[in-house]
Order: sequence, then structure tokens, then C-alpha cells
Amino acid sequence: MAILLFIVILLGLILVHEFGHFSVAKLFKIRVDEFGIGFPPRLWGRRYGETDYTINALPFGGFVKIFGEDGAEADASGESTARSFAKKSWWIQALVIVAGVFMNVVAAWLILSVGYMVGLPAAASDTGLGVVTDAHVTVLGIAPGSPAETSGLISGERVVRIEATQGAFLEKDALADDVRHFIAQHGSEDLTLTLARGETERKVTMHPVEGLVEGKAALGVMLEDVGVRRLPVHLALIEGGILTGRLLRDTAVGLWGFFSGVVTGSADFSTVAGPVGIVGVVGEASEFGFVSVLMLAAIISINLAIINLIPFPALDGGRLVMVVVEAVMRRPIPSVVSLWVNGAGFVLLIVLMLVVTYNDILKLF
Repeated sequence: MAILLFIVILLGLILVHEFGHFSVAKLFKIRVDEFGIGFPPRLWGRRYGETDYTINALPFGGFVKIFGEDGAEADASGESTARSFAKKSWWIQALVIVAGVFMNVVAAWLILSVGYMVGLPAAASDTGLGVVTDAHVTVLGIAPGSPAETSGLISGERVVRIEATQGAFLEKDALADDVRHFIAQHGSEDLTLTLARGETERKVTMHPVEGLVEGKAALGVMLEDVGVRRLPVHLALIEGGILTGRLLRDTAVGLWGFFSGVVTGSADFSTVAGPVGIVGVVGEASEFGFVSVLMLAAIISINLAIINLIPFPALDGGRLVMVVVEAVMRRPIPSVVSLWVNGAGFVLLIVLMLVVTYNDILKLF
């Protein structure tokens, strides 16, 4: 089920990206030869106007085939070069290229806005629009090597009850500060936490240790009072836009740090996830409900937008660099050079994906 859900989310977001390229190309009268769902071999196709709309066998994305995108100026049909991507001005080419990134950002904004209409998780201390209701003590982070990590606590679980060996306990209306104080008070005892994940509850027993928090014993778990923020349409659109901006900033900073590490040889591949890792994350998100899946879809969409903007061959950012270079040189880059550069970039991306996937598989064991 998690694999199917992952494919649906990824396919939808990539089609949104490709629709951005498609719609802007059509807007500027550039001929679009094919809009494909999935990758060949072709299973079904139908022509509307001058474009073939196809469904293909490999359901891992989609593509748009734009006339002249590879530098060709004409084809066997003798099509006018005026409708070739290669013959359009540099700024039109740039708009076609960045349209995919723009659509992924818009998709994230709309997904998050719908989330706020349904009700998105929010910290009770958050000062955003609207009111946070139904707050519960929730696990937000887990320290490496801590009792919380070795006991298998998961971010997003709610702490329903905490009980010490000698009988003291907290439950129901306890706040995160109350739980933290309780752990510090009973640092010499085993503590049993009742955790809720969706409709499922489980019990975990741990013993606090010294050294995680200065001056007191701790479990190594970051707790916060998290509830639901539900907003009307106009406020949801505003708050969705604000959250989209924050996620764009944080994602860009995180990816900059990772790819800088790749260049210097200091990248930690355990901090990123490939397809195998994302399937696991999608499965976990689905257990927390529909809203968690919405959040994850928005985050993936933002990652697709930022990654595609990286000025690397075979990505939209690399194609944009080529357009700018051609505008400065006032002549096109030879198509053979473009093909070789994009081909080399594609190979390097595949290698990077294989390394990340290998680390995903190691994490499973």
C-alpha cells in the first residue's frame, strides 16, 4: 500500500511539473509533440490537435516532448522554425523551463492550504493565524543514542500517559512541561509511556540517563504540545503561503549543505532518502492519517522544485544556465555539446541516486 501511495504522489507531482512546461510552451505557440504519463513503452495514446497524449508502462513520472528542445530547427514534416523552442527568444525559453518549478511550488501551496482547511498539526505555542485546538503532548524529536531512540519512539506519537515504577503517573490533561518535569523528578525510576499513533496505542518502558540534559536525567525525547489549526479558505491560503515559504527556505538550506558536502566529500548520505526511504516515510505518514500524507506530498513537491533549480546538467537549472549562456554568446550551443553535457549529468544523477538507495537499504537492516 505504501508503495502504491508513493507512486501516486510522485506521479501526480511530476505531472504537475511537466504541465507547467506544457502550458507555457503552448502559451507561446511552441509546438508540443507529446505529453506522456509514465515512461515508454507506450500503452495507449491519442492525438488532440498537434499533440499526442500518452499513457506509458513505467509509472514513475511523466514527460513533455517539445519541438526544437534538443536544438533541432526543423523536422521531416517541414514544420516552420518559428514554432521551434530553439528559435524562441531566450526569455521565453527560460519561462518554459522554470514553469515546472513554479507549478511545484504552487502545488505545495495549494496542498498546504487544503491541509489548513481540513486541520493541520500545529504547536500550541505557534503564533500563526487562527487558534490551535485539541493540543496533546507529542514527540517531535529523538536524540541519537538515547533511551527514546533505542526504545523505538517515533516522531508524531502522542504521549497519553507516563507512569513511574513507584506508582506516580500523569495522563489526560498533562502538558509537555508537566511531562518533562515528571521525567526529571523520577529520573532514578523506570518510566512507562503509553503512546498513541492514530488509533493504536502501545506501551514503552525506559530508564532516564544522565548526560543528555545538563543537570538532570532524561529520556532524550523532544516534547511539544501539538494540536490542530483549522482555518477558513482565505486564512488557509495565507497561512499555506507562509508555510510554503518556510519550507522552501529550510529545504534550500538543507540541500545546499548536502550538495556542498558531496563536492567536498563530507556529505552524510544517511541524512537523505531515496525512493526506498521515501516509501517507508509515506507508509509511516499514512498511519498518522490523511493530513500527514498531505504534508508529505507538499514537502516532496517543494523538494522537486528546489532540486530542479540546481544548475546541474539534465536538471531544469542546468538547462536554464545553457539558455543564459546562449543569450550572452548570442548564438546557440552546438546540439552535440548539449547532448553530451546533459548525458553526463544524467549519468551522475543516476550514480547519486544509486548511492542514496544503497544507504536506504542499509537502514532497513
